[in-house]
This record gives sequence, structure tokens and C-alpha cells, in this order.
Amino acid sequence: MDPNNVNEASDNMSGNGEMASVMGFSGFGKKARTFDLDAIFEQTRRTAIERTQRALERKQKDDQIEEEGESSKSVKSSVHTQRDKAATATSRKQESESSSDSGSDSDSESELIGPPLPPQYTVKDDDDDDEHARLPRLSGNSAHSEEEDDEDDEGETQDDDDDNPVKKIPDTHEITLQHGTKTVSALALDPSGARLVTGGYDYDVRFWDFAGMDQALQAFRSLQPCECHQIKSLQYSNTGDVILVVSGNAQAKVLDRDGFNVMECVKGDQYIVDMAKTKGHTAMLNSGCWHPKIKEEFMTCSNDGTVRTWDLSSEKKHKSVFKPRSFQGKKVIPTCCTYSRDGKLIAAGCQDGTIQIWDRNLSVHTKFHCRQAHIPGSDTSCLSFSYDGMTLASRGGDDTLKMWDIRNFRNPVNVATGLTNYFTMTDCCFSPDDKLLVTGTSVKKDEGQGKLVFFERASFQKVYEIEVTNASVVRCLWHPKLNQIMVGTGNGLSKVYYDPVKSHRGAKLCVVKSQRKERQAETLTQDYIITPHALPMFREARQRSTRKQLEKDRLDPKKSHKPEPPVSGPGRGGRVAAHGGTLSSFIVKNIALDKTDDSNPRQAILRHAKEASENPYWVAPAYTQTQPEPVFAEESEEDEEADKEPEWKKRKI
Repeated sequence: MDPNNVNEASDNMSGNGEMASVMGFSGFGKKARTFDLDAIFEQTRRTAIERTQRALERKQKDDQIEEEGESSKSVKSSVHTQRDKAATATSRKQESESSSDSGSDSDSESELIGPPLPPQYTVKDDDDDDEHARLPRLSGNSAHSEEEDDEDDEGETQDDDDDNPVKKIPDTHEITLQHGTKTVSALALDPSGARLVTGGYDYDVRFWDFAGMDQALQAFRSLQPCECHQIKSLQYSNTGDVILVVSGNAQAKVLDRDGFNVMECVKGDQYIVDMAKTKGHTAMLNSGCWHPKIKEEFMTCSNDGTVRTWDLSSEKKHKSVFKPRSFQGKKVIPTCCTYSRDGKLIAAGCQDGTIQIWDRNLSVHTKFHCRQAHIPGSDTSCLSFSYDGMTLASRGGDDTLKMWDIRNFRNPVNVATGLTNYFTMTDCCFSPDDKLLVTGTSVKKDEGQGKLVFFERASFQKVYEIEVTNASVVRCLWHPKLNQIMVGTGNGLSKVYYDPVKSHRGAKLCVVKSQRKERQAETLTQDYIITPHALPMFREARQRSTRKQLEKDRLDPKKSHKPEPPVSGPGRGGRVAAHGGTLSSFIVKNIALDKTDDSNPRQAILRHAKEASENPYWVAPAYTQTQPEPVFAEESEEDEEADKEPEWKKRKI
């Protein structure tokens, strides 16, 4: 008997005695099973050594067969099958023996007490195929040798795909997003590849959510952040929470993911000669981009001849200014700008055909300067650094695509010609594996197909091309995470190329969703016939007889009133007789002068004397203290008789 078990039994007996004295019972009635871990580990180690030796012997025999030229897939498969069966049978036999030795001391295996053991310490007696999981995983050549034969064919095909970068181009499927009718001049994808933003000559910026779209492929938001200015460039920050919008005005804007304004750069003073003394750009912007490492820094270039860096936290003034200069020291206009992959260099392509590169922390003198990169007067439309940071690609307005080594910046490494370019923002970009270089070509309206051209980076040979549409290909973007290519064209389309096997998420999310049915207006469950004027309030009155209508009008006092006859002779009762068109006749008509009063005019005036003396209102109150009291002479009888005499007698006297 194992001494460990004896010690445990003695401990249990002493423990049972204490339990009986305290709790009133001596035990739980079942015995816990014990395991010898050292024996289990030793047996496992021996089995692993034996399997390793068998694997090494198998590999040596396979090498001998290959040297003799007798290796074939059928023979290998049969030999491997027999060997695997033999090895499996041997290992099962050894396991059964070890398990019988270790488990002979207990008869109550099914009545175990206590928590279960970890899987690596469990020993089973059944002959199943899971015993490989209980053994430690072999490392090195022995473990690899079991699977290398099955992976030979797959490895050969993978090597072929790795050697041929053309097979990695995701062009088997495509979707078309209708931005508008004018040129799509800006494209941007967030770092996760969930949202696409497009901007164009129609001033619109549209937001596309791949996870939220269905087969209708409709944008979930459209806005005009810069009013009546064309969109030149769009780019998400490295965190994907804000978007840089560069338009045709002098002020760049920063929007959040939903299109709301976060920041607007300040405009500089255009009357200051030294552009370094102004707080912002004074002319139209040409391009802009975010810093690849610092999430709050971005850069813009403008027709005022400067390249400025900005900080998202301070919108009142730029962070630093870079001023490109020609060979004679004159101001030149930068048409495109970009950061290097590590963010330490700033590159700008200028209108005089030069490419100038500065150290980000030293804005005075250029670090690299190529004076004849492209033809002077042609706008360099794009600069793009490779993922390794050693190569720079430039897309020129002189219909060329050039590749430069910044360590030897005098002459280009490779040049491709004949790539028509009519736009100042035609893109070029590297593939995610840095083996291909992609750009688009321009065509005139209805004169050919715009193409997406692929060049191999090493030999710079055109290895592939895609005919996109019957318009120019302006923007192109190859997202490294999605492995999908986004293209903006001159006829308002934005296309997404993908491969169901090689691509991930992105356009694959929306093409599998069926188009939502349009909500129809609720219809009446029962058909009703509604006749016009059926309700009493809209019903027209029926025509009655003339006699009844006359009797009704007779009872109406207004309709039955007899009109007054015209006035003949002088007017009476306020009515004026016929009159002419003179002013006096009009006044007489409105005043309604009554000429029927034949009384004495003196008496007519004196009728108001009593009221005027008792209640003076106008003149008398002003002269109450200075005006003497009036004294009127009494009229004698002779005067009264004289007044009564006829007028002809008075005239005769």
C-alpha cells in the first residue's frame, strides 16, 4: 500500500473523531479517490518520447523514398494511414495498461467526492480518439512533420499567389454608388473601413455606411459644408472620429463622423506681404491631409504659396508655415501635399514642376529638393509614400507617373508615360503589400473608357488594368484592411471593387441585404363611393318657383323698400338736388345746407348768447380779468316797429 495513502487514512480517522465529538456524526459516507501525479507525468513523458522517435524514423524513411524517386501521393497516403493506425493502437495499449495500474486501488470510481480534476491530469480508460489531446504538444520538426505532407499542395499554390501580386487584386465584383452627376473629386474611408465619404464638384459631401446600407446603395446623409465651393479633398483622421474637408475657399473645415462642424480654420489677411505673418491661408486651398501619428494635427496647401500645419485645439492660428521657393527664390504654388508614413517629413508638389520635402520640425530649408520632377506649368496632382517609407510616387499633370527613392532624390527610379491626366487631384496609391502602384487615367467625354492602371513596383511594368466607365478616373483608394479598391469618376459615380474571398467586410456587408420595400400609404379596407355635394353643407340650393321667391322677398324689409324719387327743385330734408361737378356743389351736398330757415339772423346768433355767457369755453376765459362786462341797450318800441316795417319803406326813407 502507498505510504501516502496510509498517512491520508490516518489523518481521516483523526478528523472523523473530532467531527463525531463536535457535529455528532463521523463522516460523509464516501471516500475520495486519490491520484499519483508523479506516475501520471512519468507515463506521459515516456509516451511522448516514443511518439517523437517514431516521427523521426518516419521522416527519415520519407526522405529516403524521395531520394530514390519512388514517392507518390497514393503510396504516401497508404503508408501514412497504416503507420498512424499502428501508432494509435500502440499508444492506446500503453494508455490502457497505465490506467489499469493506477486505478487498481479503488473500486468506487463512479462515486468520486470533491471537485473534478483539471483536464491535463485526467486519466480515462475508454479507447477513444481524444487521447492525443491529453498529451503535450510536440514542438520543432517532429510536430511539423506530421502535417507537412498534407500541406505540400496548399503551400505550392500559396507560393504562386505570393509571387504573383496580380492575383491579389480584388476585381471580381463591383458595386456602384451614385454620388451625383458631376465629378467625384474626393474619397475617404475611415481606418476601420465602416464608412465611406465622397465629395464632388456639386459641393455635396455624402456619407455611406456599409453596415447600414442594403442593395439600394443609398447614402444616409448628404450636406454642403462649404456652401458653393467645390470639394478638393476629404480624409479621416487616424482615429476615424473626425474628417478634414478641403474645398475651393481659403478655410479648411473639420467635421465629426456625422457631418457636424467641429472646427473651421481662420482666414489670413490678404494685404500682408509676408505669408508667415498671417494667421491662415489667404487664397484657394488645393489639398490637405492628417498627420499619420498625431491625431490632432493636419496640413493644408493653398494658392497663396504656403503649406501650413494646424492643431485641432487651436483654430485661431496655424501651427507652422512652409514656403516653397523656386530656383530663383520666388514664390511657387503647391498643388498637393502629404506626410511621410512616420510623420517626420512633409512633401509638396508645386506648379513649377518641383517636389520639395521638409523636415517637419525645420520649416526654413528643404531636406530634399528635386527641381525637374515634372514639366514646369503642369500641376502635380498627387504624392504618395510607400508603406516602407523609402519610396515616393508622384502623379503629374504631364501624363506621367514617377517613382522616387528619397535617399537618392535627383533622378526618378522609374517613369511611366502616356497616362492622360485632366484633373488636379488624380490619385496614385500603393497596394497593401507594397508590390503594386495604382493610378487612374482621364478621357474626354464620350471618347473612350477611363481606366485603373496597375504597375509592378519592382519592374514598373503595367501588369493589369480595369476599364471603369466612359469617363475619367479621378480618385482611387486601396484600403489595406478591407482589401477593396474605391474609385471616383468624372460622371458622378463612386465604384467599389472587391473579391468575396480576398476582401473583408465593406461592400460585402451591403450586397447580401435585400432591398427594403417602400412603405405604402394605408388604403381603405372597404371601398366607399363618395359623390360630390352629398353632404348638406356642400349641397347647392334647389331652384324654387318665381312666385314663392317674390312672396319671400316681399317680407324682407330691405328688398321691399321703395326707392325714393329724385329731388326736383331745391333740396329738402338733407337731400341735395341735382348739382354739377364744382367744389361748391360738392360741399353743399355733404353739408346738406337747409335753406328753409327764414328767421332773423340776429336772433339766431343771440340764441347762443345765454349758453356762451354761462358756460364760456373758447375766448371768454382768456379775457375774464381784462375784458369789461358787455352792456347791451334795451330796444325801444320805436325800434321794434321800425324793424317790422317792410324793406321798401326803409329804402325809401
